[in-house]
Amino acid sequence: MRLRIDCAYDGADFSGWAAQPTLRTVQGTLEDALATALRIPRVRVTVAGRTDSGVHARGQVAHVDVEPEVVTSSAGRSSDPPLDALARRVDGILPPDLRVRRISEAPEGFDARFSAIWRRYAYRIADAQELADPLVRGHVLTWPRRLDLDAMNAASAPLVGLQDFAAFCKQREGATTVRTLLDLTWTRDEAGLVVGSVRADAFCHNMVRALVGSLIAVGEGRQPTTWPAEVMAGRRRDAGVRVVHAHGLTLEEVGYPDDAELAAQSERARAKREAIDA
Repeated sequence: MRLRIDCAYDGADFSGWAAQPTLRTVQGTLEDALATALRIPRVRVTVAGRTDSGVHARGQVAHVDVEPEVVTSSAGRSSDPPLDALARRVDGILPPDLRVRRISEAPEGFDARFSAIWRRYAYRIADAQELADPLVRGHVLTWPRRLDLDAMNAASAPLVGLQDFAAFCKQREGATTVRTLLDLTWTRDEAGLVVGSVRADAFCHNMVRALVGSLIAVGEGRQPTTWPAEVMAGRRRDAGVRVVHAHGLTLEEVGYPDDAELAAQSERARAKREAIDA
């Protein structure tokens, strides 16, 4: 059976999502806890989106394939439904900076990575002295100058759509930098923090943090509102684009189609990936 795992983590002390020898990662920590809870030697999870070192998540999604009898036997003497018992058991093994919110049986055709149709991140900035809160310093970027959100929104609008984001990505050999950016907006939350909300079908390495860095330059008046689009049109990394710190970035949510469309979406995404790799 395929299990959907919804989880959240503070990325500060993790070397990103992807398992790496000798490094503490979210994937490695989660897989170890699942193997212990299920009483099996090893499990391998597939994730919706690999986060970089220092990036947080509230709405990360992963899946794992296990035999039904393994899940049932892992509940032991618990009177709770097996998946509820498993989620509690895993949470009891995990460290405090990684939590499993729920474990459920995935619908037919579900793939945490390939069935996803979008990922949404938020980047939070305290741009005034009175907004700097030491209690949230690990999740909010402190910026010394007030930002003009109208200018940042004006600069963000031309970036939305199917575009080549090579100018904002750390390129990897053989990997495409073409993405569909669905939304990129700037607002203030109830506490007055600047919140950049960005949603796309997928993101390439450092893309969100580089976009935020370029838009901060607009927001503080160092660059005109046309500059980020001009940089993107150049299709190469620009020395003027600053990649901001990871700690202000959080994966908030992953979007999936209706259950009936999960398998078809997965097939389309896999075919696209295979075409790119070829």
